[in-house]
Amino acid sequence: MTQIRWGILSTGTIAKKFADTISQLTDCGDITAVASRSPETAAQFAKPYNIPRTYSNYLDLVRDPDIDVIYIATPHSFHYENAKLCLENGKNVLCEKSFTVNEAQAAALTQLAKEKQLFMMEAFWTKFLPAYQQLNKAITDGVIGEITHFRAQYGFAPTGARYVRKFDPALAGGALLDIGVYALGVAAMLLGYNPKHLYSSAMIGEYGTDKFNSIMLEYENKTTAHLITTIGTVIEQHAVIFGTKGHILLPNFSALQEFTVEKGDGTRYTVESPFEINGFEYQIRETEACLKSKKLESMLMTHQNSLAVMRLMDKARSDWGLTFPCEGLQF
Repeated sequence: MTQIRWGILSTGTIAKKFADTISQLTDCGDITAVASRSPETAAQFAKPYNIPRTYSNYLDLVRDPDIDVIYIATPHSFHYENAKLCLENGKNVLCEKSFTVNEAQAAALTQLAKEKQLFMMEAFWTKFLPAYQQLNKAITDGVIGEITHFRAQYGFAPTGARYVRKFDPALAGGALLDIGVYALGVAAMLLGYNPKHLYSSAMIGEYGTDKFNSIMLEYENKTTAHLITTIGTVIEQHAVIFGTKGHILLPNFSALQEFTVEKGDGTRYTVESPFEINGFEYQIRETEACLKSKKLESMLMTHQNSLAVMRLMDKARSDWGLTFPCEGLQF
C-alpha cells in the first residue's frame, strides 16, 4: 500500500474530528467513502471534506473494493457487530474505544482478525501522544524514583438529549466505558495491564448505568492506583504520578500536551509537547505505518492491551451488577 484509502463508518462528532484530522495530514492517505444510516446525513458529512463516495448503509461501505481500512465511530454497543462486518468483508479496522462492550466480544474480534489476516486496532489515541513518550522517558530516567501510586479524576456534565444518550444502556452508556477507559488505559500504560486486584464501587443512575465510579488497582509490587470518573458532575481532568523522589502532574491526561515534574528537593519544571493538529494524527499515522508494513497489530497498542482493559472493566461492572442488553450477542 502506497496511499491508504480510508472509509468512515458513522457520522457523529468523533467521526468529524477524525475527518478533520486526516484532511489536514499531507503525509497520510485520503477518505474514500463515508457511510451513515441515511443518504442525506452521509452527503452532508462528505461535502466539507470532498469525500467522493457516500453510502446509506454499512454493508455497501465494507464491500467497496477501493477501501483499505475503516474507522468505526459508532456507539460502544455497535462496535462488535460493526467491526465483525468489516473483518468478514476483508477490511482492516481502526475501532473507537471502548473497543467493545466486554472482553468476550473483543476476544472474538481478535480471533477473527487473525483468521482473516487483517489489521485491527483500538483507537485509544491517548497512547500515541508524544507527551507520553517524553513522560515514559522521564520515568525511565528515574526523575521521581520508583512509582508508588497513580491517581486520576475526570468528570463532565452534559445536558439535554446528550445527557440521556450518555447513559442509555442500549448504547452501553455510563461513565466507565465512556471516560473510565481513559483512566484505566493510562493507569495500565504507566503501571501495567495486569493488576493483582481491582476494587470498585459505583453510583447507578436513573437510566440503570453508572454515573460515578471509583476504582482501586493494586499490583504485585504494591504499587496502587485510584481512578474516579463521572458523568453528571464536572471534575477537573487531572492525574498525578507519585514516586519515591517526587511526583508528576498530568493536566488533561487523556489529551496530554504537557506535564510538570516536582522533585523532593524542590526542583520543578514543565515539559511541553503540543499537538500538531488535535492529537488524532498520531493514531492515524500508526495505523498507516502498520498497514504499509503488513502488520496485523500495533506493537504500541496491542490486541492484548485492549483485551486487558476490557477485562478490568468487566470486573468492575460485575462488582456493580451492571450488564448491557447487547451483551447477549452470539459469537
